[in-house]
Amino acid sequence: MDTDDLSTELYKAIFNPAEKYNHDLTLHFGLLASDCENERDYISKAEKLIEVLKISGIGFFFENKPPTARLIKVLDKIQENIEKVKQIPIEKRIYEF
Repeated sequence: MDTDDLSTELYKAIFNPAEKYNHDLTLHFGLLASDCENERDYISKAEKLIEVLKISGIGFFFENKPPTARLIKVLDKIQENIEKVKQIPIEKRIYEF
């Protein structure tokens, strides 16, 4: 699957805060989509990625090492956003593509 296959709600929930924090974080969430079958699978793997990033910290980033102190806050915000999206029935989510 591709990130274009995600609902607008989920895309914004993950990619908006990720990009505001650091482009490399956005890339990690984007690359994740290629390993997923559907949005439910993506959510599950995104939650696992968040756990790994919380443990590994900035070791997962490429050349643009971001401030570590804010990383946990951003990941918590993304997780909170995902939980809100999960409350929206799939058939009520908006799929633009």
